[in-house]
Amino acid sequence: MKPVERRLLRRLPRRVVVVLGALAAGQGVLLVAQADLLARAIAGLDAWSLLPLAGVVAGRAALAWVTSGVAGRAAAAAKRELRDALLARPTGTPGGAPAGVPGGNSAGASSAGGGAGERVTLLTRGLDALDPFFTGYVPQLLAACVVPVLVLARLFTADWASALVVAATVPLVPVFGALVGMRTAALTGRQWGLLQRLGGHFRDVLAGLPTLRAFGRTGHQSVVVRELAGEHRRATVGALRVAFLSSLVLELVCALSVALVAVPVGLRLLDGDMALSTGLLVLILTPEAYLPLRALGARFHASAEGVAAAEQAFAALDAPVGRVGGVLPRGRAAAPEIVLEDVTVRYPGSDRAALEGVSLRIAPGERVAVAGPSGAGKSTLLLVLLGLVTPESGRVLVDGVELAELDLAEWRRRVGWVPQSPHLFAASVAGNIRLGAPDAPDERVVEAARAAAADGFIEALPHGYETVLGEGGAGLSAGQRQRLAVARAYLTGAPLMVLDEPSARLDLASERALVEGASRLLAGRTALIVAHRPALLGLAGRVVRMRNGRLVESGTEADAETGGETGREAAA
Repeated sequence: MKPVERRLLRRLPRRVVVVLGALAAGQGVLLVAQADLLARAIAGLDAWSLLPLAGVVAGRAALAWVTSGVAGRAAAAAKRELRDALLARPTGTPGGAPAGVPGGNSAGASSAGGGAGERVTLLTRGLDALDPFFTGYVPQLLAACVVPVLVLARLFTADWASALVVAATVPLVPVFGALVGMRTAALTGRQWGLLQRLGGHFRDVLAGLPTLRAFGRTGHQSVVVRELAGEHRRATVGALRVAFLSSLVLELVCALSVALVAVPVGLRLLDGDMALSTGLLVLILTPEAYLPLRALGARFHASAEGVAAAEQAFAALDAPVGRVGGVLPRGRAAAPEIVLEDVTVRYPGSDRAALEGVSLRIAPGERVAVAGPSGAGKSTLLLVLLGLVTPESGRVLVDGVELAELDLAEWRRRVGWVPQSPHLFAASVAGNIRLGAPDAPDERVVEAARAAAADGFIEALPHGYETVLGEGGAGLSAGQRQRLAVARAYLTGAPLMVLDEPSARLDLASERALVEGASRLLAGRTALIVAHRPALLGLAGRVVRMRNGRLVESGTEADAETGGETGREAAA
């Protein structure tokens, strides 16, 4: 068995494996009893033997039904555990990025840790494909270990010559099955990779459909999706072709093996050297010795896609994560000092460094703005600061302690952020503001809304703070959603604030309201602001500019206006 299959088996409780093994043994015993009764009924023309035979057949059916139920419940539990583990796992970047963290959709994050669309495919279609493994392959594997042994034992007591032929030919079935199965596993892995790529790309296309329509690129993406679907279809047909070839090979091997037993038995029956009941018993039991192994090959092919998905799921679970249980950051209320020393970041598969030799010091309570064209490395800088990307070289210091030595979970709780596109849930306004501090009292929620200049439009809503919003904040303008994000960050009380271009899509009136709230949010806190527009750059005491992953210049508040011009040139 491959390591991934052994890991999947360990997901099953030991008692479940024992129960399935006992059920397989019970079916094997009933199979031998059924063959004995059937041979006796035919040879002796004994109609009374049909009554116990019917009971044995019913017993086998009952055991098969119980096996299916036990395996089904075990499969559901194993899939639920894997899903919970993957959902609890940070996503998006090396080491993982929590849901909703800035940069989760960046190119570097996607390349490093897989896009959100690929993760959705894995959590849905991928883990659902594990059903054939747990409900089919595992019970059949146990049956293949038990039933041939019981059948051979009965054949040796009935006719040792036939039993020797069966014992010599039975190993041929798994040998030929493994030879074809290795090729099937490779093709199925490619098929799953193409399916994941197709699902991930399709999900991303849907998410960006308004932008694609605005720029007239929907036709091109339709062609891309069609090409990806064609590649997946061809890979699926190729895997099925090999699976059918495997069935042909196994059927041929089993047919020849049964013939090696059946022909001598027939000749001995003609010569009178073997009793009819014994000959019938041998002929009935011989195919049953090969049947579990043939069925195991078919179950293997049916579960191949799920095994490929499980391999990726385990790879995601085994990927390195941020350090937990390290040094605790300094007191939660203290504004931290941030120092980056010669930080270089290179994403897997990319020849160009996303950050190259970046050195930057942010004093406690200082507000620093980062400007530069798209792709300059601004989002990567935020990811490094949050501990979501590990630098290739260089180091990040927080109050003199290396970020790699900190308890990252506690560190991230000290960071508040306002993204470019905040997500609001289908919950009350107060519930959305409380996302960063679930236990905050109503007074704190109102205070946060007032600080973010959001109290005016909130109180004008039909039910005020208890108004239930639509998914994604439906019913609110872009500026109102941004001010709720500012209130959410304010409520956390975090000493470090990260603003990732929050005013990028706002009109001037909304931008003024946002800047008013952001100025109160940043009071007394260390802040890193990614922005292009002059109004937001004006909140910073210093502006640094990036191009091609490098810091190209640094200025003070006096040249913030110039930074705005640089941003407009980059946007143009």
